[in-house]
Amino acid sequence: MDAVVLALASAALFGAMTVALRFALARVRDAEAGALLTIVVAFCVTLPFVASGELDVTGTWPFLLAGMLGPGGSQLLFTLAVRDAGPSRTSVTVGTAPLFSVAIALLLLDEPAKAGVIGGAVLIVAGGILLVREPGRPEHVRWIGLGFAFAATIIFALRDNLVRHLALDTDVEPALAAAATLLAGGLTVAAWLLVTRRRLPRRGLATFVPAGLCFGISYLCLFEAYYRGRVSVVSPLVATESLWGVGLSALLLRRHELVGPRLFGGAALVVAGGTLIGLLR
Repeated sequence: MDAVVLALASAALFGAMTVALRFALARVRDAEAGALLTIVVAFCVTLPFVASGELDVTGTWPFLLAGMLGPGGSQLLFTLAVRDAGPSRTSVTVGTAPLFSVAIALLLLDEPAKAGVIGGAVLIVAGGILLVREPGRPEHVRWIGLGFAFAATIIFALRDNLVRHLALDTDVEPALAAAATLLAGGLTVAAWLLVTRRRLPRRGLATFVPAGLCFGISYLCLFEAYYRGRVSVVSPLVATESLWGVGLSALLLRRHELVGPRLFGGAALVVAGGTLIGLLR
């Protein structure tokens, strides 16, 4: 039950982070800098929890490697997706992660497979089709943005399975593991900025603080959930962030996002598919 509550909390906060990113990117269009600032704030959020637990620093190196994937590559791609496709449609795309997470878990982690995977996969694919064939899509939604979101989804799935695999045999506390991945992720994005010779904007960086706060707490909840539950249970519940992202977008960005019944329907199908996979596995 703890894993379920933590996974749902992580989903709600991740959906809030997605919408907060859109508000920040409206002022600062530099998505790469925004990704770095979001991760830095999230890392700072984890520090008090790290200080209150046991510090097994020598055992954190696998999590540092995992952090290069997510949030290193994933948050960079995700922020680009929010900028180029908007928060609601990015949320629906990323919500398909359980399909890929469970597929990887079946192949690499020997998790049990049941018929529910097929039904869940069909629902997720149907939700994706509704998104792709959505009529009246806002002008700001670009195909490249959906491509960024799909790439981030694959990395999320890989990260989820890697974290779960590491959590099975480690003495590292969840908060320390989360902090290690965020540290590595921040360094990865910073390295990208150096290689591409991009400079941080001088103004508006504080607008990414709300997104970073939501991301940091969401990340802590996510790691605590994976330390307590299987990928096939946690990942589908985390994927409910699609409904949070779409719902908050409809509430706060109604005119900009143009959230209609088809988009809500796609999000609902994606979430239903992920939930079905989790429940029947």
